[in-house]
Amino acid sequence: MHVVLAGGGTAGHIEPALALADALRRQDPSVGITALGTEKGLETRLVPERGYELALIPAVPLPRKPTPELITVPGRLRGTIKAAEQVLERTKADCVVGFGGYVALPGYLAAKRLGVPIVVHEANARPGLANKIGSRYAAGVAVATPDSKLRNARYIGIPLRHTIATLDRARVRPEARAAFGLDPNLPTLLVSGGSQGARRLNEVIQQIAPVLQRSGIQILHAVGPKNEMPRVDNMPGMPPYVPVPYVDRMDLAYAAADMMLCRAGAMTVAELSAVGLPAAYVPLPIGNGEQRLNAQPVVKAGGGLLVDDAELTPQWVQGNVLPVLADPHRLYEMSRAAAEFGRRDADDLLVGMVYEAIAAR
Repeated sequence: MHVVLAGGGTAGHIEPALALADALRRQDPSVGITALGTEKGLETRLVPERGYELALIPAVPLPRKPTPELITVPGRLRGTIKAAEQVLERTKADCVVGFGGYVALPGYLAAKRLGVPIVVHEANARPGLANKIGSRYAAGVAVATPDSKLRNARYIGIPLRHTIATLDRARVRPEARAAFGLDPNLPTLLVSGGSQGARRLNEVIQQIAPVLQRSGIQILHAVGPKNEMPRVDNMPGMPPYVPVPYVDRMDLAYAAADMMLCRAGAMTVAELSAVGLPAAYVPLPIGNGEQRLNAQPVVKAGGGLLVDDAELTPQWVQGNVLPVLADPHRLYEMSRAAAEFGRRDADDLLVGMVYEAIAAR
């Protein structure tokens, strides 16, 4: 059996694809896996690092919304679809699984031409154009949110890295806090803006950090590799403020934390919900509003807070995040609500949908 994954460009498209690849290989080590990608996407690094084959095809960016530019897309797609067809024929693909992004649409259209079954996974609450089109031809459609607009969709969550999906935060916490130089017993706030949008969060947390520290809260702050590291002057006896450029082991960061201040990308929301880590979500104020929609369900379930980017201030953190961190019972209730909403088994559920699609061929 050979499965072709179509989901390149950003980590939000690539990581679920790689989580599915890992799950397929756990179930059957002989499964062949090839990921479609473009030469400028993150997949050029992430896919080979995980040991999977990467096949490059030309990139054809799709407008987020219907615009006059859409008229030119079919012509530009022809060469990309042909390149994707060649990959499917070379690998004798049994199924194409798409996750959105630049390579998904040519992957879907190539599979349709060749009669290869298609499975679509949509991570965002508001589906992108590629997955809207792909879902019309798909044998199975999986979604990450329970109220998706895609027809005949099955709610499974987002396939997560195995280290996240199996994380026991309480068991790993002592090791995690020691790894980051944190106190083993103090309430801990994790701050990260992800791969984009970190600057605003960085500015606010640096301003409010002394107030949090004086209130008995320690901070683990992933600043971002391209951002300037803050100057830190931890006074003796004060809870530490630990800035780091980047966190390679997010499982350890999640285990160390009691709460997180972060953006609301689909992958972030899925991971935090799965591990039961409550968060204050600050949706990016760009795009089509999908980040707010991503966070709303878990916030409504009681597993987080939601604040607009323009409303995020040191005063907001002091008035909303600090009271949660200072209240063990409220932390426990929010953690439980997040965990009850989250899904840890999406990778295995998606594997099942792949096998169903192939069997129905």
